[in-house]
Amino acid sequence: MVNKANLLFDDAAQMLNEANQELFRPEEDVVSFLVCKNAQTAIEKYLKAYLYKNGVEAEEYVTIKELYMACKKINPKFEEVDLGDINCKVEKHEARACSDIEKVSRCYNAAENLDSFLRKEKIIS
Repeated sequence: MVNKANLLFDDAAQMLNEANQELFRPEEDVVSFLVCKNAQTAIEKYLKAYLYKNGVEAEEYVTIKELYMACKKINPKFEEVDLGDINCKVEKHEARACSDIEKVSRCYNAAENLDSFLRKEKIIS
């Protein structure tokens, strides 16, 4: 499970980097769906990786909310990470939810905050 976790941590960091690169293009050139999709995928992979690292089978959790709640059971400090702005993936992802830059930026910020939290906790480096 540790190897699976490490691969997911690496994939998540790559997805966050891709979201970052897309977000910092000129506003008229930003493909907002790509930022949102990459940020949400990064969040999902980070949470799954954390669960795997802690010996929990992450595949039984379907939504980001379920993954997040499972992570909070292991480490209550996850409460510091606000994933409230990504409610478009709480159930099923809808492309229309990722259409405006403000919403996309909030989604990206949630992913970046999760990354920062994991680094602060020395879970990733």
